[in-house]
Amino acid sequence: MTIQTTRLSDPAVRAFVAAVNAHDREAFLALLAPDATMADDGNDRDLAQWIDQEIFSSNGHLEVDNESNGGRALIARYRNDTWGEMRTRWSFTVDEDGRIARFETGQA
Repeated sequence: MTIQTTRLSDPAVRAFVAAVNAHDREAFLALLAPDATMADDGNDRDLAQWIDQEIFSSNGHLEVDNESNGGRALIARYRNDTWGEMRTRWSFTVDEDGRIARFETGQA
């Protein structure tokens, strides 16, 4: 069963999922710490390039199935126009200001 975005536990993660699903690049970028980083399938990636390719230019969308670690770890169905739908895992590091310092994703 999908968890509604508004019911996700961690405020930063909730806002991240909402920004992805709304295709709101500006809101998404506002959630990130200035030196935020990310990894996909265990490989560090260029954050700006990755989000443009995997989320915003390809209509990315997250449907969260499970959360753990206080809402900072998700299992979700992720889909975009490039890859279709896949089961993915997401983990987030949130800094003391409530901004996402790092996220990691990959196939679950």
